[in-house]
Amino acid sequence: MKNVYLDQMILTTCCPTNAGSKMLESYVSLFNATVVEKLTAAGYEIAGKLPVGEFAIDLVGETCFHGKADASPLRDAMGGLSFDVNGAPRRVAAQNDLVFAKPTYGIVSRFGTIPVACSGECVGVTAKTVADCREILSTIVGKDERDGTMHADDVCQKSVNGCQKSVKRVAVIQMEADDQVRAHLEAAKTEMAANGIEICEIDAGVIGAAYAAWNMLMCAELCNNVSRYDGIKYGYRTKNYKTLDELYTNSRTEAFGLTLKSAILYGSDVLSTKNYMAKYDKALRVRRVVVEAFADIFAKVDAVMLPACSKMSYTEGDSPFVENKFTAPASITGLPAVVIKGVQLMGPAFSDGTLLDLARVIAKEGK
Repeated sequence: MKNVYLDQMILTTCCPTNAGSKMLESYVSLFNATVVEKLTAAGYEIAGKLPVGEFAIDLVGETCFHGKADASPLRDAMGGLSFDVNGAPRRVAAQNDLVFAKPTYGIVSRFGTIPVACSGECVGVTAKTVADCREILSTIVGKDERDGTMHADDVCQKSVNGCQKSVKRVAVIQMEADDQVRAHLEAAKTEMAANGIEICEIDAGVIGAAYAAWNMLMCAELCNNVSRYDGIKYGYRTKNYKTLDELYTNSRTEAFGLTLKSAILYGSDVLSTKNYMAKYDKALRVRRVVVEAFADIFAKVDAVMLPACSKMSYTEGDSPFVENKFTAPASITGLPAVVIKGVQLMGPAFSDGTLLDLARVIAKEGK
């Protein structure tokens, strides 16, 4: 049976979509997301909804108001759709030996998802095997007129199912990680080398600045997107108020968690009159520099490999706004990424199928 789970950032009419937040507890959408429509039309069965960290910006779902996120149900299904805002689904996949494909920005519709950081967020696919991941991704790609950021339909389809480029050279971006993560990187390097792929090492360079810029852009976009949750139209409403200002303030104070509040405050500061040019505008400029850096890299190699996380489990005090230094490069550039066997692969725009082919090599699928 082709059954898939959806995370709580993807709207459905059959059950609540709460974004992992008290603010949207019991909220039920009046329509389904485009990706849900595509899955059901293709004969997939929606197995249920999975918990997600509040508005999908934390490490691995630890801030979920409705209980910590758990990837174990995915092992009993063909796969799942996860909303990648700040890299959480990639970290979950790396730490749970799952496959995750973050598609090129604009080849999978975001219509019917809860907006957080619209310039970099996307719907990705988690599965147990690369083959299942490819099959589900192939089902949900394609032009949607309701999402104005999408590419032409033939471009979307060819990204996954077109004639894929053979990977001959892979660059490993040098980034600090613990011994367990480095062991995964070494194992992947060994498997690629055994298949005739040349491996080279490169310094992170300006790519290392991606996470600082992404934190600014993500939080700025987030503070605007969550401003709609004011206790009036829908969502949580405080009982402790006398004035309209108290209704707004108390509803948001009581419903939002600490990580989300921190991001809202930081985003508001980034967008303030005194900081707009120094922070927000500069972050946009850094985004362009990182995009150009990857273009230079991909002129010499077919793909890059880097960690998806610094370690294979987290402890209290670990921050998603520091740990995302591994996932921000793909988020801020819109480039595709695939997590396989604890490592992360990135390629040029529209090389989704090529990355999945490389992931099959690392996973030894088809042998």
